[in-house]
Amino acid sequence: MHMDSKKAERVYHRMLLIRRFEEKAGQLYGMGKIAGFCHLYIGQEAVIAGVMEVAGSKDKFISAYRIHGHMLAVGASPESVMAELMGKAGGCSKGKGGSMHMFAPEQGFFGGHGIVGAQTSIGPGLAFADVYQGNKDRVTYVFLGDGAAHQGQFYEAMNLAKLWDLPVVYIIENNEYAMGTSVKRATKQTDLYKRGEGFGVPGIQIDGMDVVTFEKEMKKASDHARSGKGPIIVEAKTYRYRGHSMSDPAKYRSRDEVEEVKLHKDPIISFKSFILEKGILSEDAIKKIDARVKKEVADSVTFSENSPEPDADELYTEVY
Repeated sequence: MHMDSKKAERVYHRMLLIRRFEEKAGQLYGMGKIAGFCHLYIGQEAVIAGVMEVAGSKDKFISAYRIHGHMLAVGASPESVMAELMGKAGGCSKGKGGSMHMFAPEQGFFGGHGIVGAQTSIGPGLAFADVYQGNKDRVTYVFLGDGAAHQGQFYEAMNLAKLWDLPVVYIIENNEYAMGTSVKRATKQTDLYKRGEGFGVPGIQIDGMDVVTFEKEMKKASDHARSGKGPIIVEAKTYRYRGHSMSDPAKYRSRDEVEEVKLHKDPIISFKSFILEKGILSEDAIKKIDARVKKEVADSVTFSENSPEPDADELYTEVY
């Protein structure tokens, strides 16, 4: 992985923006300014940051409902994401989608989907459209969790994706707990990257807490799909620090377990140490990014609080 100062700044900024944005979203939820479901991405930032370093400008993305980080990573403005969380008209889905249903098609992001596993079949549909329309060298990245990896439609869609050799990369963000159930309690085959073997779909497992390693291995998966060899599974071994959603106290795991990951595997701290040790960025450069992110998050809150509620007539728009 070639890492110059420009790239280091981009990757560090992307991960830190997601982290600080999600921390603020958690605070606002506690204050009652965000309601409904809210699934935070804290701890998993290296996965989407690594993907974005290998993705092409015309590639597509689709995900489940832990999507604030994905939205920010593909280029949606923090203002539009925060306003959506607050249910305001300035939100990316006009305040009607909330945390779980955000879309940024202009950035190639085709949504968060509240039904577990729904995106695993829509994703190959996006890839099929590219093939059908002759849009070569485009890849669709389909994000799912370890829980969705057990859903039946995942396998049906994967079978078709391989049958037609569609350019799909399935990224299983294995954060070890599907809602509150440990992977070890949910399946005998805990190596989720092997789930496509019966369909002829290869898979690789990558450390999703190390953005440098993740990007390097992710490039191989992206090249596989882009070169016409069909779908591939990437199992990103990652970890979420917070509960499944804001209503989850996460009593199914010990505090020591979470602290151990934070202490030794945090993706942002480890990347910061890496770029400082290598002399790629200085402490001053890091501090400037920190200040920039702090302002971006604060500005997103100000924008959202000042954005109006959706007009009542919006009840009848975008309804099919």
